[in-house]
Amino acid sequence: MDGRYNKRKWIGDTVKYTNIVNGKFIRRVNRFIAEVMVEGFKEQVHIKNTGRLKELLLPEAQVLLEKSQNPNRKTKYSISAVVKHGRWVNIDSQAPNKVAYEAIQAGRVSELGFVSNLTREVTFNSSRFDLYYEKQGEEGFIEVKGVTFEKNGVAMFPDAPTTRGTKHVLELIDALDEGYTATVLFIIQMKGCHTFTPYAEMDPAFTEVLLKAQRKGVRILAYDCLVDEEYIALDQSIPIDLL
Repeated sequence: MDGRYNKRKWIGDTVKYTNIVNGKFIRRVNRFIAEVMVEGFKEQVHIKNTGRLKELLLPEAQVLLEKSQNPNRKTKYSISAVVKHGRWVNIDSQAPNKVAYEAIQAGRVSELGFVSNLTREVTFNSSRFDLYYEKQGEEGFIEVKGVTFEKNGVAMFPDAPTTRGTKHVLELIDALDEGYTATVLFIIQMKGCHTFTPYAEMDPAFTEVLLKAQRKGVRILAYDCLVDEEYIALDQSIPIDLL
């Protein structure tokens, strides 16, 4: 997993990274900054995820970094992925929305089929949903949630309490009541998980609202991803256990 990678770009429903280099994690300074050994030097780097990531960002963990093209930025690198149990886990919080958008456009989310119009960041009431789509007279909203926490092959969300996530699911129920279709799409940013479930111990309120949403008719989906040094791409639908 060592080495440098170049000429990365968007292709199809895959997110590709540019100017990639490997490093060794030392410690997390705060929510946004970590210390990493990069090519023999200790660097302060940006963490592309404000979640807890306690089971991932461990001393000596191998991390993947993307070098910034902005010479005026305070940190030269950003962490995009971490090795856990011999596989890459993508922790880029912006990647799930991009992966979902490209995959839905390509018709690779079978539960949604092919859509005629797909738009990012659309406001409904007091929320801004990640995606809005239209197809054959149907209009719907999709809220995308990135999943980086895994325990014994079970992917879980959230890894920290999320009042914002709870609010979004409640708003999806309101959208459903107004005639829209509504979907929560969990993007598991790794391979190797056999099931997805809400992390009830971490956030019982979110779990309760998600169960309510399913009972009301909100579609709950989970897909895993292929992840390596070069890219993250949507792969397969994963069974959901809502407890």
